[in-house]
Amino acid sequence: MDSKLQEDIQKAGKSIDLVEEQLNRFKKGFPYLPIDRPATIGDGLIQLSEKSIDEFISFYEKQSNDYNLIKFVPASGAASRMFKNLYAFLEEDESKAEHDQFLKKFFDNIHNFAFSQALDKEMQENGSGIDQALKNGEYHKIVQTLLFEDGLNYGNLPKGLLEFHDYKSGIKTPVAEHFTEGENYARGTEGKVRLHFTCSPEHQKLFEEHADHIRKGFSEFDITFSQQKPETDTIAVNPDNTPFYNEDGSILFRPAGHGALIENLNDLDSDIVFIKNIDNVVPDHLKLNTIHYKKALAGLLMSVQSRLFGYQNQLERNISELELLEIENFARKDLFLVFKNDYAQLDFSEKVGYLQYLLHRPIRVCGMVKNTGEPGGGPFWVKEEDGSLNLQIAETSQIDPDDKRAQEALQNSTHFNPVDLVCGIKDLHGRKFDLIKYRNPETGFITAKSKDGKELKALELPGLWNGAMSDWITLFVEVPLSTFNPVKTVNDLLREEHQAG
Repeated sequence: MDSKLQEDIQKAGKSIDLVEEQLNRFKKGFPYLPIDRPATIGDGLIQLSEKSIDEFISFYEKQSNDYNLIKFVPASGAASRMFKNLYAFLEEDESKAEHDQFLKKFFDNIHNFAFSQALDKEMQENGSGIDQALKNGEYHKIVQTLLFEDGLNYGNLPKGLLEFHDYKSGIKTPVAEHFTEGENYARGTEGKVRLHFTCSPEHQKLFEEHADHIRKGFSEFDITFSQQKPETDTIAVNPDNTPFYNEDGSILFRPAGHGALIENLNDLDSDIVFIKNIDNVVPDHLKLNTIHYKKALAGLLMSVQSRLFGYQNQLERNISELELLEIENFARKDLFLVFKNDYAQLDFSEKVGYLQYLLHRPIRVCGMVKNTGEPGGGPFWVKEEDGSLNLQIAETSQIDPDDKRAQEALQNSTHFNPVDLVCGIKDLHGRKFDLIKYRNPETGFITAKSKDGKELKALELPGLWNGAMSDWITLFVEVPLSTFNPVKTVNDLLREEHQAG
């Protein structure tokens, strides 16, 4: 690395060693995950009976007041991707709105969007409303008013602050829907509901103001915010892997994807953390299933964690061979842990030490829905160097396209990850795990981006529920598709699941 580059890195307040590591990563890439097979029902994926669901819900409701709970919502993503089709339309002839399937659906149903009233009011103040614009074929005007700063500015706002659902009592944003969810399944010690939203620096004030407005209708709420830490930003490079410079001569550093949020999660002092994406919300009349399964997942976590702590206590004392065998069975059957190849050859004290290491980790229960062709990660068994296997969420891009067995595993995968997690981040003595120690730095993503009209490559850290949690104890549980209703494009808000009625 030449002296000028070192000087530029120091000017940016970054570590030279860390940046050099990142530059090398662009050159060598990330290794593919050594996939063994998909996790399926009966083989790493739990299918709960109605009876066990009821039992876990009951367990959770009896125990939850003894736990410090928090609902963690990654909410810093901009809504611009929701409107990708509309932005593209602004570069095209207005007549396309009358025959393009996506655009036709948008304009034909525009009054069914929760934001339509605000949009119409904004347009009325600038000459004519939605209906007049439709009549005149002024489709661009409608889109510009929706997306641009001199209108509703939806293209520059975070998804969490958009008007999603139209109730007779008023409009609700995703943030407001998470308040309602939190009140129904995340009430912990002292009857408090704690919500934590991650947001971008430029939007935190808007989030705070919106949350203050919403919380007037709720009692005992503790709302906190955090931003992705600047020190987790990664260097951007040109297509030839040389550092990308901004027009002002500074090196470009970019936020390193949602995997960087493991730092934010690590800062939380809580027993149990619920994690769910900002846009996966439904109106109140459809929330019962979501609440039902969130409590069941949390009850399962608490039940398993209680037994886990009991066995860890035993391992700290002198135990018999019979007790060790019982702990081994628990680890294999209940935690789905596959031991290293030479475990059977270890002597008794070495087995105790190995089990202590294996069980002393954060634990997560991950809801998985049946695969219906949605993009995203799925549950897999992944091989480790010592011959052990563990359960991980893997993205398609992490699976070697030239590895026939890995591709067969991908084809045979039956479920995918809707980001529905309940996490235990403290040990049996109530001490918080250092979550940074349980991530895999050998996982990550290199993506193609652009800035100022120039192509660049960006480096994303291990995904929050992928490599950032790769060394956690993981339980995969089937949950119904009805609990997964993300909004990826604006037209998703027209689906029945997002009509408040």
